[in-house]
Amino acid sequence: MRIKCGFLFAFLAIAPSAYALETGSPPVLAPLQQQAQAAHLSAEFLTRFHYKPVPLDDALSAKIMDRFIKSLDPDRVLFLQADIDKFMADSAKIDDAINHEDLQIPFSIFNVYEQRVVDRMSYARSLLNQKFDFSVQEDYPLIRDKEPWPQSEAESNDLWRKRVKSDWLRLKLAGKDDAGIRDTLDKRYQNSLQRAYKYKSDDVFQTFMDAYTRSIDPHTDYFGAAASAEFDISMKLSLVGIGAVLQERDDYTAIRELVAGGPAQLSGKLAVGDRIIGVGQGENGPIKEVVGTRLDEIVQMIRGAKGSVVRLDILPADAGPDGKHHVISLVRDKISLDKQAAKKTILPVKDGDATRKIGVITLPAFYEDFEARRKGDKDYKSASRDVAKLLGELKQDKVDGVLIDLRDNGGGSLSEAIDLTGLFVGKGPVVQQRNADGEVEVEKDDLSTPAWTGPVSVLINRGSASASEIFAAAIQDYGRGVIVGEPSFGKGTVQTVVNLDQVAHNLKPKFGELKVTVAQFFRIDGGTTQLRGVTPDISLPGLSDLTTFGEASYDNALPWTQVKPANYKPSGDIKALLPQLQSRHDARVKNNQDFQRFAEDVTELKAQREKRVVSLNETERRNELAAQASRHKAGDQINDGVNAGNDDGLQADERSLSADIAIENARKNVKDVLLNEAASILADEADLQKDVPKIAIQRSGNVDGNQ
Repeated sequence: MRIKCGFLFAFLAIAPSAYALETGSPPVLAPLQQQAQAAHLSAEFLTRFHYKPVPLDDALSAKIMDRFIKSLDPDRVLFLQADIDKFMADSAKIDDAINHEDLQIPFSIFNVYEQRVVDRMSYARSLLNQKFDFSVQEDYPLIRDKEPWPQSEAESNDLWRKRVKSDWLRLKLAGKDDAGIRDTLDKRYQNSLQRAYKYKSDDVFQTFMDAYTRSIDPHTDYFGAAASAEFDISMKLSLVGIGAVLQERDDYTAIRELVAGGPAQLSGKLAVGDRIIGVGQGENGPIKEVVGTRLDEIVQMIRGAKGSVVRLDILPADAGPDGKHHVISLVRDKISLDKQAAKKTILPVKDGDATRKIGVITLPAFYEDFEARRKGDKDYKSASRDVAKLLGELKQDKVDGVLIDLRDNGGGSLSEAIDLTGLFVGKGPVVQQRNADGEVEVEKDDLSTPAWTGPVSVLINRGSASASEIFAAAIQDYGRGVIVGEPSFGKGTVQTVVNLDQVAHNLKPKFGELKVTVAQFFRIDGGTTQLRGVTPDISLPGLSDLTTFGEASYDNALPWTQVKPANYKPSGDIKALLPQLQSRHDARVKNNQDFQRFAEDVTELKAQREKRVVSLNETERRNELAAQASRHKAGDQINDGVNAGNDDGLQADERSLSADIAIENARKNVKDVLLNEAASILADEADLQKDVPKIAIQRSGNVDGNQ
């Protein structure tokens, strides 16, 4: 079994079917016996060994049914209310179906889903031959997840008429002529239509098991045989590609995670949530639109030989009605520990007439070369070892403070998080872990003398998860340094991967694997990092939508709770400095134009996210675009990359020009603006600490150093 502190997920990989489109109806899919057996075995394991076992009963059955239907039709544009009524009549029978190894219920629902996709895409294509009236006052809902399902086919037809009209208007506003619009939309709808004919029983089973495992908790997963192989590849980080974990979201392929040290993460051109709407090969190869294309096909298009170029047409994560996408180029490469390695820089920070030197250590992951360590290599590579070396160099550089940048660090090795903490606090407890039996184990570091005793700060954002949260929480609980940024992700659980074929003593892969939550992390102060994450001492604005990204965005996340505090003693009194640090921060950013501009971009993005409908009146939309462009025309708010007239409009789920400008500027400025302010806060900390009596570092009776 494998335990990993971070959250790295697999690519979905399913072979396409060669079913002929000429038949007019999609294939009728049926469950395989081994799938029913795998579901039953999974249920037995989950009800006995999960950290918080959930009985497979009628109540869980209803949740599984809801999640399964939602995964198929999240915006309620495919099924009719009559379909839902028929499905829900079996909502309390899922438990019996799994126990009796009979999966006809989810397969029958999926077969209806396939037919609805064919019906709706065929209808959408038929609408392309008519003319739309853009002078009437109509709205189209951007988000329908809480709207009722259509009551009749006529109501569904009207909903799809508006959807196609919205797609058409977007392309028209982008400057396309009618012929180009008709061709673009026909290809898009045909992609979705063709996908309905390529589904296999593995697709249905994977979707159903996702609904089951995710109904228990957000980080419990099932991987069928093919998906399991992909999971192993992603865990080993040996695949040549761009270093991005992908997922399906509606008709899009979205970035679920950027692997630390991969081409995508190192380029700075992609962010979690960005959608891939086209893929091209080489520097000049044509871009093929992939909206509506199967995920496994897109993954294969993105993979390729080391050193080769892949071009991606990207629609950024925060989308509004009429945004602009852009093409990026990435060079495929293998992901290695060297590229994940911690790096240091020195930032000069003005402090009155003086200039303070702030050492910045950027840590993209809590990595460790497990294989080299297992073989006894004394020089094996790890995050804590690399940071220790960098701290030694920064000492020689005579820096005034050290800032640890953990933004978008999704975790990694738990032991590395513990060892890294020891570099700053010395010997003592770092994190507590409680298993399914309620037993609490205190994880400690045994480094007798800290490697750095000077001022320290930690910069986090919503993408800082798991091991990052353990480290930041320990620094905060010990009073060792100031935590700056956004609230972290809030993943305070531990998962292990169980090979079901090994459990069943199968000689050949048949049942797949389960990733099961088996334990929970707790801070040394007794509280958990689960759900709430780490709350920064000084908050900075961020691009993340806290309602859709983070543990709190999951409707079934495990709750926050607490255990007894560990036996530890604070090594500093940072809390006493926080009022002054906050005051200095507020005064500084009030007059910082770059910071204020970034804050305005964040506010605008928030407003765009809350917009739930888009007008289908052309004059009204053009007026909105003109007003938005005017607001951003001053200074450097408009850059050469923002030009709606150059947009070929391939996106179907979009964002406004206002949000587009805000995103591009915010992404360009976020790193420097927030990093510079975090460095200034640390410089303030260093300045204030020079007047504070030095406190010895004390850990469970151990006293070290001259902090």
